[in-house]
Amino acid sequence: MDITPPYGYQEVVPLTKEHRVVLPADGKLPPVFQGMMVIPMSYTEISLACHDYPVVFVSSDQGKTAVAMAVVGLEQQQNLFMSPGAGWDRSVYVPAYVRRYPFCMTRVNVSGAEQPERIACVEKRALSATGDALYDDKGEPLPVWENLRKFLFEFEADLSRTEAMCKIIIELGLLEPFNMQAKPNEGEPLTLSGMYRVNEQKINQLSADKLKELVQNGVLPRIYAHLMSLSNFARLMTRRANQQPKVARKSDAKV
Repeated sequence: MDITPPYGYQEVVPLTKEHRVVLPADGKLPPVFQGMMVIPMSYTEISLACHDYPVVFVSSDQGKTAVAMAVVGLEQQQNLFMSPGAGWDRSVYVPAYVRRYPFCMTRVNVSGAEQPERIACVEKRALSATGDALYDDKGEPLPVWENLRKFLFEFEADLSRTEAMCKIIIELGLLEPFNMQAKPNEGEPLTLSGMYRVNEQKINQLSADKLKELVQNGVLPRIYAHLMSLSNFARLMTRRANQQPKVARKSDAKV
């Protein structure tokens, strides 16, 4: 049985009733998120995250498929919303992808064939004999795991809705690649590439039936949330300047 860990995780194993897990302290997160410049977004949270982050689309196959991501940094291995030894900035929306750690839902491969059902997994390094029990002596889930499990399944279902949304957007030919270029007050220009956005002119060219369909399935409001969120690149620049006032190097980063 092979399990491919999700983006940002190191090694995950299927969760069992015997496992004891070191749960993150309130407001604290592992260093892994300090080096992630983009965070996956689910369908429901796009309308929440758009107030704080640029929400873009990222593709590894030239736009044939895509995923929605919140941009949290302007350079490789940079997260402007999390500092060493501290948690995520609580003045902004904290992505569900971050809040679910160290758990995840993932598919497994058996003899090279991907299984249709997802299973609950946990980051292996979060397992410890001194960690928190998730089940009682009778094998019944404790309240802490009941809440976490509910959140995991809801988030996974919401990620599937994001996948369906991206498929619709791509089928309608609405995506276009773009780069973010900016010149800080101090230091060399910044270039961030590898991103896709919706072309608003192409939305205006859609038929009335297609537009009605996008409204009814909730995709159109999220498209405009994505478009409005792109102005948050300026806020990222301000946050970067406040954290690194004397940066003097050129940065060309790819999402």
